[in-house]
Amino acid sequence: MKNIYLRVAALVFLVMLTGGPRSAAQGTPSSAPSPATAPQALPADSSTENLKVLSISGSDLHANPAVLGEQVSLPKYTRELIRVQWRSNDPIDLYVIRPAGISRPPVVLFLYSYPSESDRFRNDVLCENLTRDGFAAVGFVSALTGQRYHDRPMKEWFVSELPESLVTSVHDVQMILNYLQSRDDLDVNHAGIFGQGSGGTIAILSAAVDHRIKAVDLMDPWGDWPDWLAKSPQVSEEERSQYLTQEFLARVAPFDPVSWLTQLERPVRLQENLFNAAMPEAVRGRLEAASPASVHVVEYHDLDEYRQKVSANAKMLDWLHAQLQSPAENHLNAPPSKQASATH
Repeated sequence: MKNIYLRVAALVFLVMLTGGPRSAAQGTPSSAPSPATAPQALPADSSTENLKVLSISGSDLHANPAVLGEQVSLPKYTRELIRVQWRSNDPIDLYVIRPAGISRPPVVLFLYSYPSESDRFRNDVLCENLTRDGFAAVGFVSALTGQRYHDRPMKEWFVSELPESLVTSVHDVQMILNYLQSRDDLDVNHAGIFGQGSGGTIAILSAAVDHRIKAVDLMDPWGDWPDWLAKSPQVSEEERSQYLTQEFLARVAPFDPVSWLTQLERPVRLQENLFNAAMPEAVRGRLEAASPASVHVVEYHDLDEYRQKVSANAKMLDWLHAQLQSPAENHLNAPPSKQASATH
């Protein structure tokens, strides 16, 4: 089977980021139906989508009414599982987690790497950490990932359909921000995004076309496609050659974050796990070299350092939360220049 080793590694990395396995909610769910029995949104057959353009201004996507699947209220936060849809046969399970006692909290979108699932957002400890500074957290998975991978031949997966995977996911980020903006309980004017792996790539591309995203926090984003496709263990050796053809590279070239990073005129942090064997060294170097001087580069040399500086006491979000304060505070908190550092 394809990429078994990497799927296991992703699972281990998930546990490392969330601080443990999923825990059951301690609160009492509302009377809303569970995700398994929630009403299904109707197919968005009237939508058309331009998969050659990152901005949704080049498409005509129509969102169906959002469907509430579950709501859980706990002393420190409220978690909603909402089904949204603007594309036929592609409903998205969206977790919206709001801190208790905050009327219109700023929003951070979380997008983890293929092949992750969204179940992590049912972890009580994680939800408390994500909302502890008065921020709302919104989690989902990218195209052809988790609950969104269905009704496709097995030979079609995230990488084989990389242009589609990236562009539709970038469109999703914009449509999700539209939905969040339609609510009166969230402050989308102060929105940030955290992206890891392929989620980091999508975060870069999304921020380049949607200025509602005021800060971008990246961890080992994929990119530099010729090198990544040639060297990443995410790609099986049996398939690698088909992704190194001039035709495939030409299709994916317009969506290489190496060329889009320079357009991000807002706070950006690039976190690099130097111990991550799944990240080719050449890719890491190209992304860092392409980063503008304003990008804050942070390197973690081993797992112990990562745990100490990121996992311990939920420090991972300190930088991103600091950037989403008032403009004056943003200026004070922004690093003066690009720097390789392991400090926060």
